[in-house]
Amino acid sequence: MITDTVEYEIQILYYRPNTTLMTRNEARTILHEFTDGESLLRHARSVELVMEAYGNKLGEDSEQFAIAGMLHDADYERYPEEHPKIIVQKLRDLGEEELAYAISAHYTLWGNPCKALLDKALLASDELTGFIIAVAQVRPQGIVGMKPKSVTKKLKTASFAATVDRNEVRLGAEALGVDLNEHIAFIIGVLEQHQEELKIGPKAET
Repeated sequence: MITDTVEYEIQILYYRPNTTLMTRNEARTILHEFTDGESLLRHARSVELVMEAYGNKLGEDSEQFAIAGMLHDADYERYPEEHPKIIVQKLRDLGEEELAYAISAHYTLWGNPCKALLDKALLASDELTGFIIAVAQVRPQGIVGMKPKSVTKKLKTASFAATVDRNEVRLGAEALGVDLNEHIAFIIGVLEQHQEELKIGPKAET
């Protein structure tokens, strides 16, 4: 028999805010329903890893953080003009309101202010993670040994990875309340641990 105390604890667990009912495998199935391209899948995976690490660092639900990173651009390949409305609505239909809102707020010009740490971390991680991978791809050593100054130097070069919005990088760090150089170093550290999977390690000599 379930006692009143146990029943109360179950209710608290079930209704605990800032959590997700979706599993990582379920989220990955959704990602692959929408996305086939290798580049976008790598971006999804890299932001997933960075967000998971931030979830752990901030004492938040790392599984929820990871899923937000994985799915934030899930509808972009198939529905670029409607992004992120399609994935946001799908998540809302599944009862994943926190994930849906975070994804709806991961670009400031969409007008949805970041509220929770989940929202702020995703805004801070998206553009910058993609930019750091772009920097790694032009270095002979890839991500290995990369320093924040290598990234900040490239950020000042408007022609490099020109589609990355520098203002979003700045606003993301401000929203999360982190020093930009420390934020860059943190992301580099996460990506370096997964260099083989992400194919951003040292280039083979020819």
